[in-house]
Amino acid sequence: MPRFFTDAVRFDDASQTGAAVVDGEDGRHIARSLRMRPGEALTLSDGVGFDYDGEIEEILGDTVTVRLTRKSRNKSEPTLRVTLYPGMPKSDKLDLVVQKSTELGAAEIIPVLTARSVSRPDAKSAAKKQERLQRIALEAAKQSGRGAVPQVRAMVGFKEAIRAAKGTKILFYEGGGLPLADCLPAGETEVSVFIGPEGGFDAEEVAFAKENGVLTATLGPRILRTETAPLAALAILMYMTGNMA
Repeated sequence: MPRFFTDAVRFDDASQTGAAVVDGEDGRHIARSLRMRPGEALTLSDGVGFDYDGEIEEILGDTVTVRLTRKSRNKSEPTLRVTLYPGMPKSDKLDLVVQKSTELGAAEIIPVLTARSVSRPDAKSAAKKQERLQRIALEAAKQSGRGAVPQVRAMVGFKEAIRAAKGTKILFYEGGGLPLADCLPAGETEVSVFIGPEGGFDAEEVAFAKENGVLTATLGPRILRTETAPLAALAILMYMTGNMA
């Protein structure tokens, strides 16, 4: 069933009835690409964890009015909130990281400028990249049935990211560290994950992270690419916490 996100939802929990409007790019997609008609069913998500069964009531141009008949909590949102801090990689590797980490359940993605980051976009380029990455996250959230769209934040410096990180803070280091299973306390609900760029983290960054309560961890004896490591880490974390079984 087609699925779309909208914040234009009005719903009465008592009567389990309501209405919503889908317009803009999604409205055009419903009306022109999918060629849906009044009476056809679709699913809407409010982006904060609730899904709504709906039926198209009216289509005027690119504006679609939907009658809502049922509200339910989205079942695909993980119980573990993971904020991913990928070291700024070269070329379009971050596109893949954002797409796949959204599918795997990341809650937030914050690119980090590290000492060994080769890609160093200026403010204008970084803003355009952020906008494109947010669109990628939106499409991946639709495709994977997410109940929320991960926020792709503006790029930040390494020390700023370390200081702002919440929950259990884990930095994956090719120089070695704890097995991931030893890093996650029982019942933990929030984790911040740091992944280095192509050249990894330098020794000063690792030392600063440790001074600020960050655990260094390993994903095994093989050196994973910068676009592979965050996906492996997310998959393991989700499996460990019962969110991928």
